[in-house]
Amino acid sequence: MAGTSEAMATERLEVIGPQFCAPYAVDLSIVKQVMTLKDGSFQVLDVNENVVFSIKGKVFSLRERRVLVDGAGNPLVTFQQKLLTAHNRWQAFRGESTDPKQLLFSVKKSGLLQFLKTKLDVFLATNTKEEVSDFKIEGSWMEKSCVIYASNSTEVAKMHKKHTAESLLLGKDNFGVTVSANVDFAFIVALIVILDEINEDE
Repeated sequence: MAGTSEAMATERLEVIGPQFCAPYAVDLSIVKQVMTLKDGSFQVLDVNENVVFSIKGKVFSLRERRVLVDGAGNPLVTFQQKLLTAHNRWQAFRGESTDPKQLLFSVKKSGLLQFLKTKLDVFLATNTKEEVSDFKIEGSWMEKSCVIYASNSTEVAKMHKKHTAESLLLGKDNFGVTVSANVDFAFIVALIVILDEINEDE
């Protein structure tokens, strides 16, 4: 990741907020409790195992709305699935809003038929034409891994499965995520949440 971090060092990639852009690569752990629908079943921890983010869900709403909150419980991003779209599109809005004016980005499948690998296109709100995606996510949910690329094919984050005794015993999925320097790590977590949702749908 060193080369990637250096490549990104001159350009800050901020989507949700400048406080989430560190001048060094950030390592996070995602712990997802399997087979539970309660709030807090999806948590993101730093290297000291402090909760940095968690997901609050409105499980039985038609659009499957989710809210990413910080460690203090402040809402950062609200996600919801866009209904009646062929490519399984999700939209992300600032705070708890779902006002189109507060749209941060949207995510959709790159193609309708995807078998071994999930490929997603990410469009920032400013990219209204959507001719070229701003980011791409490529992942294999079978292997519990994914890579997130910027539009110039630079790798900005990578997720991999962590095998721990706790994950086996307590029914938890454990992932490690490395986010490159100067890349908004709250944005990366938001993308992984949507990837998770799209894979759950399948």
